[in-house]
Amino acid sequence: MKVSYHGHSVVKIETNGKTIFIDPFISGNGLTDLKLDDVKPDVIIITHAHGDHVGDAIEVAKKNNSLVIANFELATYLSWQGLNTHGMHIGGAYEFDFGKVKLTPAFHGTGIITEKNEIIYGGMPAGVLVMAEGKTIYHAGDTALFSDMKLIGERHPIDLAFLPIGDNFTMGPEDAAYAAKLLNPKIVVPIHYNTFPPIKQDPQKFIDMLEGVSGKVLRAGEAIEL
Repeated sequence: MKVSYHGHSVVKIETNGKTIFIDPFISGNGLTDLKLDDVKPDVIIITHAHGDHVGDAIEVAKKNNSLVIANFELATYLSWQGLNTHGMHIGGAYEFDFGKVKLTPAFHGTGIITEKNEIIYGGMPAGVLVMAEGKTIYHAGDTALFSDMKLIGERHPIDLAFLPIGDNFTMGPEDAAYAAKLLNPKIVVPIHYNTFPPIKQDPQKFIDMLEGVSGKVLRAGEAIEL
């Protein structure tokens, strides 16, 4: 299994002959190494309905006939845009042909902002567990620190965790380091930082704060083999 990071919260997982993208924010993402025409996922997983996470999902999914996995409300909205979707919700898991996906809690906002300056309810934000090839990957989405992260790590021992560190909209480095302690993954990678001025951070400082957990800063395009 190959897992790569592509700026902001974009994660690509290659497993069991499938390519999976989590939160495919490519256009407008100044930190990504990806070009939109090169993004060809079999599956797209979206943690929540904000534009920097839904990203280019509609365009990419239509071009590639990708399956889009999201919370029920967001999946329903995207199905109205002509996408092939699978709706889920917090605490629920489903076995797909590439592996199992489970949605976990995330403490954050939600909503689709339209061109008419309207906000459409986008369902509850989520974190995501992807379980395949005997490995477990956790993408926390956008979230604050919460104590039940300890339960997530105990119930589903995590090989690789992606945690937001940007502050302002999510956990900052200090809270993310404590989250890593609760989750106890084998490796933790920081995400959701430096894309915009309010979330400017030094990811190495986050790594230096970790206690009892290994951390790695991935540049856009770098990968970890599990």
